[in-house]
Amino acid sequence: MVVICVCCRRVAGFWCAAAVGDGRVFATSFGLDERRVLGGLLESLPFNVPFQVVEEQSGLSEKVLTAIGLMVAGEGVSVEGFRFEMSHLPKYSQRVLGFLLRVPVGYVTTYGALAKAAGGSARAVGNVMASNPFAPLIPCHRVVRSDFSLGGFGGGGGVEMKWAILQRENRGYKEPTTIRVNGSVLSVFPVGFVRKD
Repeated sequence: MVVICVCCRRVAGFWCAAAVGDGRVFATSFGLDERRVLGGLLESLPFNVPFQVVEEQSGLSEKVLTAIGLMVAGEGVSVEGFRFEMSHLPKYSQRVLGFLLRVPVGYVTTYGALAKAAGGSARAVGNVMASNPFAPLIPCHRVVRSDFSLGGFGGGGGVEMKWAILQRENRGYKEPTTIRVNGSVLSVFPVGFVRKD
């Protein structure tokens, strides 16, 4: 039987939390307030899997927490080695999050562009972003409104945090591009297009 191990620590001025077990990542969270970070993480866990809060980190939890810290700092972090446990999520959420994984550092996509590529509506994509159990590793902060305003952000610190992370991720790219994902085309845009207002 899988037991999820939950750990939380401060990384680069933020609280970062990870829930891991059996070589898989079940949920992640980050923010400025330890209690809210842990609460958000626990809400994202599957109901049928026991968990325990641990002081000592495993090799996987250490890697996950380090990756969260680097991503919040705007570093380019590869998450390809992580196995995100999504079987308890609706199929549509799994699909949208799979597409979102492909949006690289320095770029954003819009709710509409993500919906066009993955199917569904911009509102449906927004609902998936609002309940993303793997923020920021599956980078919902890289999804903005069609007018390139920020939109919402449930991650720790709200839209101010979203803006700060995107500013750190800005690589100075100037031109939009497209990414092929599962036979679909996802449009992505330079972070510099994003407006704070």
